[in-house]
Amino acid sequence: MADLSKLSVGLTGTYQMVVTRERLATIVGSGNAPVFASPMMVAAFEAACVAAVEHLLPDGYQSLGTHLDVTHAAPSPEGLTVTATAELTAITGRKLTFSVTGHDGKETIGGGTHTRVVVDTPRFMQRVDAKAPAQR
Repeated sequence: MADLSKLSVGLTGTYQMVVTRERLATIVGSGNAPVFASPMMVAAFEAACVAAVEHLLPDGYQSLGTHLDVTHAAPSPEGLTVTATAELTAITGRKLTFSVTGHDGKETIGGGTHTRVVVDTPRFMQRVDAKAPAQR
């Protein structure tokens, strides 16, 4: 098992994402309003979690998202910058639980929890390769 002794509850990470046309719900297919898309908010949450812990994992290990329970509560128009913040709230073996929030500079736009699991990257990629369709 990986040595996760460098991880501790309370670690935080942030990630910023500008609301561009390519990140609007109307473009990514998640709705008809020209506002920051929920899938983009989720991506920002995951990036904030990665920023909190990835640099502390042993070589050859990474964390992968396994569960999200989030709310997208307020719209953000094109041009604003969304800041996602993650705080590591629990470590259970290889499972990492985070509290996540998003703010667009005007108000909190969403939040919730995100779970990630620490994996051995080469072993994980072997599993991925075994599932890949045969190359022609």
